[in-house]
Amino acid sequence: MTANIWSYPSETTGLVAGANLIGYKVEAIDGSIGKVDKHSDEVGAAYLVVDTGVWIFGKQVLLPAGTVTGVDAGEEKIYVSRDKQQIKDAPEFDKDTHLGDPGYHQQVGSYYGSSATG
Repeated sequence: MTANIWSYPSETTGLVAGANLIGYKVEAIDGSIGKVDKHSDEVGAAYLVVDTGVWIFGKQVLLPAGTVTGVDAGEEKIYVSRDKQQIKDAPEFDKDTHLGDPGYHQQVGSYYGSSATG
């Protein structure tokens, strides 16, 4: 799964190409984790940056597009295939140093690829 972790899964997600996902709520398997602060739909390098608010002390997390299982544009919600603990335990994200860093992306891709649940 690691090879495709940076691409949205087929058409089943409900994502419309070019859609602005900023502000969408993000739902883990076991509940809400925050809102989308930034996203990319670049082929092979797509991701969501989620502002977790007070859930994990106001930190942001990077979720590869391959973790997305669905997008509900009407409800403005994105569903991901990981639970809160898996997301909390992911490699720490710092937008100033990690965006565009191939080493960090490889680390995150390996983490989420190896922690696949679905």
